[in-house]
Amino acid sequence: MIRSLGGKKPRIADTAWVSEFAYVIGDVEIGEYSSVWPGVTIRGDGDGPVVLGNYVNVQEGSVIHGSHMVIEDYVTVGHCVVVHCLRIGTGSLMGNNSTILNGTTVGKRSLVAANAVVLANSEVPEGSFVTGVPGRVKRPVTEAQIERMMRTARSLAAKAKVFKEEGV
Repeated sequence: MIRSLGGKKPRIADTAWVSEFAYVIGDVEIGEYSSVWPGVTIRGDGDGPVVLGNYVNVQEGSVIHGSHMVIEDYVTVGHCVVVHCLRIGTGSLMGNNSTILNGTTVGKRSLVAANAVVLANSEVPEGSFVTGVPGRVKRPVTEAQIERMMRTARSLAAKAKVFKEEGV
C-alpha cells in the first residue's frame, strides 16, 4: 500500500518494485531497481525524506523510519531489520533482525551481523564488520564478504524484476 501523508506522496522509480503487501507512506523516495518486499513498513513522516538509492532491497518484516535518512545504492536490509538511522553507505548489508538506531551512520561496504544492535549516534567506519549487542566493530569485512553483499543486492534486484513482470 502506497499512501500520501501531509501532502507528500512516495516517489518510486519506474523500475522499482514495491509489494502490494508493503506499507510505504509520506516523504519517501525509492530508486531504480530497488525492491520493497511483503510486510515492510517505510514511514516518511519526519521533517525530511527517507531516501532509498538504486538497487536497494528491503526484505520481509523490516521497518524503516526516520527523517533526512539516506540508504545508499546496493544496500541489503535483511529480514525483520529496524532502520532508524541517518545513513547506510553503498554496498552494505544489514543482517536479519539487526537494529540500527537514531543518529547512526554506517560506512560503505559494511556488514552488520544478524541480531546486532548498533546504538544511537554511532559511527560505523567504512568496511566494518559489526556484531553483538551492543554492536561493536569486530574486524574489517573481507573481500569475499564484499563480493557476497554485492551479489545479494544484484540477485534481489533480478528477483524483484521477475515479481514486477509477473504483476505480483
